[in-house]
Amino acid sequence: MVTACAWIVTAAMLLCVGLAGAKDNLRVAYEWREMDFKYESPDQRWSAIESGAFKPANVIPFGLEVYRQRLFVTLPRWRNGVPASLAYLDLNDTSSKMPALRPFPSWVAHTLSDAEPELVSPFRVKADRCGRLWVLDSRISGVLEQTKLYGTAQLLIYDLHNDDLLRRHILPAGQSKQSSFFANLAVEDADCENTYAYAADLGSPGLVVYSWRDQESWRVQHNFFHPDPLAGNFSINGIEFQWDDGLYGLALSKPQSDGYSTLYFHPLSSTMEFSVNSSVLRNKTLATSGAIYREFKILGSRGTNAQAGAQCLDAETGVLFYTLPNQNAVACWRTTKSFSSQDHVYANNNNLIFPSDVKVDDQQRLWVLANQLQSFIYDELYPGSINFRIFTASVQEAIEHTACEAPKPLPELVSKLGEVIRTNIKLKTAEDSNSVAGSKSAASALTLSLGALLLGCCLQLRSWLL
Repeated sequence: MVTACAWIVTAAMLLCVGLAGAKDNLRVAYEWREMDFKYESPDQRWSAIESGAFKPANVIPFGLEVYRQRLFVTLPRWRNGVPASLAYLDLNDTSSKMPALRPFPSWVAHTLSDAEPELVSPFRVKADRCGRLWVLDSRISGVLEQTKLYGTAQLLIYDLHNDDLLRRHILPAGQSKQSSFFANLAVEDADCENTYAYAADLGSPGLVVYSWRDQESWRVQHNFFHPDPLAGNFSINGIEFQWDDGLYGLALSKPQSDGYSTLYFHPLSSTMEFSVNSSVLRNKTLATSGAIYREFKILGSRGTNAQAGAQCLDAETGVLFYTLPNQNAVACWRTTKSFSSQDHVYANNNNLIFPSDVKVDDQQRLWVLANQLQSFIYDELYPGSINFRIFTASVQEAIEHTACEAPKPLPELVSKLGEVIRTNIKLKTAEDSNSVAGSKSAASALTLSLGALLLGCCLQLRSWLL
């Protein structure tokens, strides 16, 4: 009996450890060896390949967004041969896990022969609650070949009900510096007529704020936007390199009672996370003055080798999701807890190589894009292998058995089981009160009770402790 009881307690403890290490909360929704597009005909596609307008090896997905039944993907023009730099797939079409993409909003919008091309090389897009798609276009092509600048970065806002271009805001020259590179975007959309967009400049660290109502933008400076010189080393699946990228990850909380949100942010070459209230950023006079310095907050460090990339926040749970390229992982933090209470949602060195973007849609589904960017830049991708994947899960599934899961009460079944065993202890003690065997029986029953309770408690142990 003692051996059996000990086995139960040990098994319970091992189960707790197993749950603590569970990092398999996502599933693959789509995967590609090479990206492809839906042309009007096979002949047109072949002509594009022959002319060099479409070079499949040069096309890599970078950012994603989901709005209703469309999943948008950005395909920056790192190299020549990218026929469309923003495209989408239909989530209702389940005929293939390797679907060809449709250009958004049209093929014409991606024509670079125009004096002022509509779309050049967007890195991030964001769909707001008002049915608009915000596109942050760097307007830089050929970054890894012959770089060509088409002008300062721009914001394009489309109506997702008909895909019409509602507005185009080209950043004024003073808000884009010589080394500027805009690669991330957040949109504060509680009020559709008073929406604000935040564009992160990683090249010349800064934040550009755009007001939809006032149709103007301004640039915000702060030391927290700059990279950490001690956090520039990256090592991903055998490829080592150094980056000195500044402000990158942006995520907004849901509006507070005063109508403002918290903007969480971090540089790419850093292990730190910071925050600032949007009331500071939306006040142009204050935001462009030196008086804002103390308004920015230090949340803490994610630890060694934990440089974070893209991030987003689920307003329903208050959980911040972020990518960890150096660890081939997606992690989370419930913002109502201490910053040390972080955990992995999913980590895999074989199929989540360089997680590039993460989003939560209006159905509370988590989406993650992995693209092997380190190989695309510093080595090569092999068309015979799966190179790009999009993962998904509901938010609740994603945070299950992690430190980000909401604490739950002790399962009723375990409570009842514990009560039954405690009753058994009393009976055994009364029956065998005058014998040594009775004492051993009671002790064994007590051990069984503890083991059973531990099995239930371990399901929530991490949430309670963190």
